[in-house]
Amino acid sequence: MSTILVVDDTDTNIEILSELLGDDYDIMAALDGEFALEIVNEDMPDLVLLDIMMPDMDGYEVCQKLKLNPKTKDIPVIFITAKDDEESIEKAYDVGGIDYVTKPFKPKELMARVKTQLKMRELIQDLEKTQEELKLLASTDPMTKLYNRRYFSKISEHIIYLAKRDKKLASVIMLDIDKFKHVNDTYGHNIGDEVIINLSVQLQELTRNSDIICRYGGEEFVILLPDTCVKGAVVISEKIRETVEQLTLTFDENKNINYTVSIGVSEVNVADDLNIEASLIRADEALYEAKESGRNRVVHK
Repeated sequence: MSTILVVDDTDTNIEILSELLGDDYDIMAALDGEFALEIVNEDMPDLVLLDIMMPDMDGYEVCQKLKLNPKTKDIPVIFITAKDDEESIEKAYDVGGIDYVTKPFKPKELMARVKTQLKMRELIQDLEKTQEELKLLASTDPMTKLYNRRYFSKISEHIIYLAKRDKKLASVIMLDIDKFKHVNDTYGHNIGDEVIINLSVQLQELTRNSDIICRYGGEEFVILLPDTCVKGAVVISEKIRETVEQLTLTFDENKNINYTVSIGVSEVNVADDLNIEASLIRADEALYEAKESGRNRVVHK
């Protein structure tokens, strides 16, 4: 059930509105602007019905404060007031009101306007949620929920720019699941997917919030570590390698799987590298060397 905050300095008006709307909505009430703002910050109503003429803080100021607060700016405000001159109506819309009802109001008309604004709010929230989901889909890998290659390229440009500007270090880790084709061929692609998901979880647990983890493709992952020299990146890489090596994944009673990773590490040459591509090439070369020299090891360049 939607929640409506009624703000009016007259008890009778609050009682009338509560009786009119109380069967369909949860009603909260405030007799002044200050208390109304406190309620909104704590309980976040879905709609505010706001009188203009109140002592200390009038309805215009209350609405302005709501619209200036990022937390409350999207709550729709309907002004309900005896003021019916054009200047008052125009000001109500200027400060962020979404509708304006004059007293004495017609009950059915008010109920229709309230219903319309709440429906609009619901539609806007659904649209915003959909946009966020689309944004997430555009930037993440659907299986692991890690950043995808496209978004990694974009965000790495910004991190390298900051490293150049602030004369900071940065390093890249590239890792690959050893003999992953054998896992798929032996246990099936569904189990192979579970191994990839498990590794993605380990990477998130073993790195910092500031590190950028990407599923680069197939069973290959890349991590960009801001403010990290190559020695620090090697330490983190060894921790990842050792943790994975000690894992045993159990899928069925008779399916225990162990897997390992090979890792290549490179420090970003902040002075000379125009972007992250050169660092990725070096990390890929180091990864190839790790594979060729026996797998389950860390090599840095």
